Amino acid sequence: MHKSALYTAIVLSLSITPLTALSDTQSAMTVDGCWIRSMPGNTPSAGYFGLHNRTDQSVDLVGVDTTAFGSAMLHQTQTDNDVKKMVMLDKVSVPGRSTLSFAPNGYHVMFENAEKPLDNDSTVFVNFHFSDGEKIVARCAIKKTGK
Repeated sequence: MHKSALYTAIVLSLSITPLTALSDTQSAMTVDGCWIRSMPGNTPSAGYFGLHNRTDQSVDLVGVDTTAFGSAMLHQTQTDNDVKKMVMLDKVSVPGRSTLSFAPNGYHVMFENAEKPLDNDSTVFVNFHFSDGEKIVARCAIKKTGK
């Protein structure tokens, strides 16, 4: 290898590495374990996932959307006098340095008006929008309850 080519390879590798690390540390939020309950026909479905806030400041999830469904709304299941009900939310706050789970009988996303029937064990891409302007695209599995 020529000296100039070796020098160029070293400079490029040193300049790319910090950018990769920097972009990773700039991401305030992460989404993991995303899945959407498989439902027959065009029945509304619920989505679940974990949100991780890697900053010291509270960040709000302010919206979710996907091309797989006509609408997606933030909800929370609440119990009032032994009666469970779903309440639509404008946002869900994730405190700094913490994790918030969207799980059955708690926070969830209601997906309505599926664009087409979704097969079990398939995936769809879902966009998560946050109050700090960040947008994360996550791959969400379509699966039956309890799987």
